[in-house]
Amino acid sequence: MPRFKARTWVIVLATVFALLQLANVTGRDTPDSRNYLSYALSLRGDSKREAAAATIDYVCAGRHAEARRERSVDVVRFRSPGPVGRIPEECRRELWPEVDRRLRAGETTAHTVPFNSERFMRIFEARPGYPALLAPFVAVFGVTWGVWLSSVFVAAAGGVLVFLVLRALRAPTAVALTGQALYYALPVGTTAMRPMTEGLQLALTLAALWGCALALGGRTHAGAALIGGSLLLLFTVKHSQAMFLGLCLVAACAVIAVRRRRLDPALRVIAVVAGCAALGTVSAAGLLNHPSTNESLQDLLAHHFTLPDRADPWPEFWRLELNFWVEWLRRQFWQPLFIAALAAGAWGVLRQRPAYAAFLIAAAFSGVVNQAGHPDIAIGVRLIVVAWVLPVIGLPLLLERAASTMAALETPDARPASSADRAPDRV
Repeated sequence: MPRFKARTWVIVLATVFALLQLANVTGRDTPDSRNYLSYALSLRGDSKREAAAATIDYVCAGRHAEARRERSVDVVRFRSPGPVGRIPEECRRELWPEVDRRLRAGETTAHTVPFNSERFMRIFEARPGYPALLAPFVAVFGVTWGVWLSSVFVAAAGGVLVFLVLRALRAPTAVALTGQALYYALPVGTTAMRPMTEGLQLALTLAALWGCALALGGRTHAGAALIGGSLLLLFTVKHSQAMFLGLCLVAACAVIAVRRRRLDPALRVIAVVAGCAALGTVSAAGLLNHPSTNESLQDLLAHHFTLPDRADPWPEFWRLELNFWVEWLRRQFWQPLFIAALAAGAWGVLRQRPAYAAFLIAAAFSGVVNQAGHPDIAIGVRLIVVAWVLPVIGLPLLLERAASTMAALETPDARPASSADRAPDRV
């Protein structure tokens, strides 16, 4: 496939994905979204009351749109619009009193609007990366379309990064385009479109994986710059995830080095950059007084600090952790798409790009660690969503092997290309 044609298809896939997202311009937000949006509006220059009004209007419009869509297909209530039109006003009456009370009490020093206690809002104050990305979109296009366009930009960029990772691994263009399409079609694309940090975390994780692929292919300087830059930006988005990813990449280097009984230059570069990023994350988080592990535990177990703190949270946490994974596995066995995709993705990368497999599996595992740090079953898939990088990159490689095998059967003199035939797999 000619280079210009490949670029055209990348743009076409991203454009089709973006157009499909017009089906839901509003109604994607969660309670956390309002904190990030109010932060972005503060960066735009809005006062606290202006940011609160714009954020509440956005949240209430989303609730109204979602309720209207649900009512239109309700088998009993679709004949009459009912009280749907009152939802925006009821929503404002729900949200404004608490915000107004806190503003009158002087809680105006943070970037975020005080929808919750100052202690809880500190979690979002430590994550300026996503609001900084959101701010210019909101400033130019307004709140509704600015939030939507920023989400489209981040989600579409994630798919393009999947394409770039696969091309850096010398996968055929059609295989790389398959990976991009999978990113958009699987639940990972839906999660990336939500106005929260997960889409940006995915994009930065994929950028780091692109850097690993470049380093293994001999472009160590470019790879190191991508890995270091991605982890630095990830620190501003969610510093705990930056630490998890850095440590997981170091562990991947260690596994490969032990297996090969040597630490090759590319592995050394990746390990040094990722290790320094992880150590730097811990140091910077301490210096900046970011919320600690204990504070995260209290947030989880005290329901966002609305209940009394636990005197000894660790026993409760481990009990919840065990219960969470038992229930999580039960649900996965009931609907095994995710674990089946993980297994198939792991099989594909291990068979086709064994030297790169450790890095891809390590990045996916960082998503599992992120979920383990906050075992709340009610949140859904978004905390573990980074693990989807394994199937969106591994599954196309599995298809590549199947296509090579079919071609070999049609041409008896040909043989499927093995992983040893590809330059990026020779570390």
